[in-house]
Amino acid sequence: MIASRFMSSDCPMPDPINPKSRVKGADVEIKAHSSVFSKLRAYFFTGLVITAPIAITIWATYWFVTLFDSWIKPFLPASYNPDTYLPVKVPGFGLIFALLAITLIGFMAANLAGRTMIAIWDKILNSTPVVRSIYKGSKQIFETLFSQKGASFRYVCLVEWPRRGTWSLAFISREVDGGQIGLEQGRAMYAVYMSTTPNPTSGYVFFVDLEDVKIIDMSVEDGLKLVISMGLVFPDKPLPPEKEAAVAVSRPTGA
Repeated sequence: MIASRFMSSDCPMPDPINPKSRVKGADVEIKAHSSVFSKLRAYFFTGLVITAPIAITIWATYWFVTLFDSWIKPFLPASYNPDTYLPVKVPGFGLIFALLAITLIGFMAANLAGRTMIAIWDKILNSTPVVRSIYKGSKQIFETLFSQKGASFRYVCLVEWPRRGTWSLAFISREVDGGQIGLEQGRAMYAVYMSTTPNPTSGYVFFVDLEDVKIIDMSVEDGLKLVISMGLVFPDKPLPPEKEAAVAVSRPTGA
């Protein structure tokens, strides 16, 4: 009776010839499920790598355009604002108007009357307490970044920081004399900027002797990519031998 009850139960009997057959079958089923899950996960991350940069780019562009629209459109006359006579809002019109206005100001600054007006405005701002500090600082930054003379980071380099034997990526801004910063006159030094990761706009500026800096054959753009990516994105390929030789020749003495 006990045997018949056992035989009539819903639980399947193990194979008497091969008692491990059920265990193997379950193991195969688990592996199949795991394989499917791994493929789905790989597909998801592949899709994320493709769509995330596109989504971020679209969002950043939309934010930038709408930011200028919110600033410029309130000052536009109704006759020049397409939102007043179109059934839908036209994004980007404020940005276009801002670009035209900036270009016009640059055109005016190229003649004598424009330079005179800018000099008067510059004198007023430089004479205003508190405001002059912000104005001078921002003006120097933009003149450095967008000057047509090409004043920008010169080289990508390595410096031993935060301790000996540990190398950090940095950017050489310019070569300075020690006397300019209160050190020995005639001491050749580099002004070096070390940015933080992943935000390259914050960091540290310090001055080091030429022999304490190792300039590497990497463009400034690739160096910034390396910093922003937290060390994940390296240059696609090294410089060709002839370009390496050209870079070596163009380096300042002591680099």
